[in-house]
Amino acid sequence: MPRSSAVHFSHFLPSLLLLLAGLAAAYVKDLNVFFTSLFNVLPTLVLLLGGAYCAVYRRQRELFLMVTVYIAYFLLDTQTDYYRDNGRVREDAAVVFHLCCLLLPLLFGLFAAWQERTHLFQDMVARFAVLLAFGSVALGLEQSYPQALLNWLAEIRWPALHGSWMSLIQLSYPVFFAAFLLLAIQYWRSPRPLHAAQLVGLLGLFWMLPKTFILPFTLNIMCSQVMLMIAAAVAHEAYQMAFRDELTGLPGRRALNERMQRLGRNYVLAMTDVDHFKKFNDTHGHDVGDQVLRLVASKLSKVTGGGRAYRYGGEEFAVVFAGKTLDECMPHLEMIREIIATYNIQLRNQDNRPQDDQQGRQRRGVAAASSVSVTISIGVAERLAEHRTPEEVLKAADQALYSAKGAGRNCVMAFGQNRRGAVRMDAAAG
Repeated sequence: MPRSSAVHFSHFLPSLLLLLAGLAAAYVKDLNVFFTSLFNVLPTLVLLLGGAYCAVYRRQRELFLMVTVYIAYFLLDTQTDYYRDNGRVREDAAVVFHLCCLLLPLLFGLFAAWQERTHLFQDMVARFAVLLAFGSVALGLEQSYPQALLNWLAEIRWPALHGSWMSLIQLSYPVFFAAFLLLAIQYWRSPRPLHAAQLVGLLGLFWMLPKTFILPFTLNIMCSQVMLMIAAAVAHEAYQMAFRDELTGLPGRRALNERMQRLGRNYVLAMTDVDHFKKFNDTHGHDVGDQVLRLVASKLSKVTGGGRAYRYGGEEFAVVFAGKTLDECMPHLEMIREIIATYNIQLRNQDNRPQDDQQGRQRRGVAAASSVSVTISIGVAERLAEHRTPEEVLKAADQALYSAKGAGRNCVMAFGQNRRGAVRMDAAAG
């Protein structure tokens, strides 16, 4: 089970904004010719652009989600166009609509939870085969048994659960609920912008279907918004891959470089290094080493005083204080150094892990685990008149970091500390 801290509202924000924009547009009664013309071509345009974007980045799951939504849009749009032009629905409208209400959440949930785990071409063929199989069966049933199929779809199977508010066939509600539950579990196990977009998109489809023949252009707008949610999630994840470190969750070096270009005139930069990390890695293994890096990153992310932590590379981290002076930042850096130095990491034998929670609780009462602690060294530099670029300030902080290591490690050292009167703070003094 993931840490709850991995769940972020930012994962949902773009999709929620698109959903709210779609709801607002759908309830607008009088639209001029420009918007009505735009809504007619918008789903196709979004599919072409978003589908090409997914294809370039080989995101087949997202591509088939878009195709699924677009197929449902195409089938229902044919029915709504006939209804607007003739003032009545086609003879097969009820069967097509009910099949879409049943198959859309089913296929959407299936493709959303179906992760790419095989060869790309094999995965594409398998997804296409599933889509073709469902589509062929649905088309065959619609052509051969319209009335019998309509009666079967519209049958109320659970009278006790049927409510007057239900505007879809009863079968579609458990399918929507199962798909939503599946996608909610998927997001909780692996919090990602894509998984959040899938959840919000499914809600948009659930709201859209009952309004298909009631609100003009609801179908066009919401299908476009759902496909946009998926495309935006792909872009969001691409941004995270480029600017956020996967191991620690902190912003990465590229994000740091961009941030340093917008710091203004007054700022402080700190460089942090885990002491004796290579020796620790060689002794306890890379898995424990990764655990240490995540711990240090977690503590640094909570640094007070307005600081922002970044993963610089390897066991090195950077902390940025915008609009601060050296004297203002030193106490906060010393505080975070002491917090890390006094934190004990429990190391358990991976080959002798407890089989259940009860056994684990019993072992916690005895000496079944050893503990280790790590320390960090910090070098700090304030932007001075002789520093022309942020890179020079960062280089000065790096020089202060080397001084901290030369002074015995586990301390905070400032660049030019003799001139500025900074006091070395080591573990003994702490």
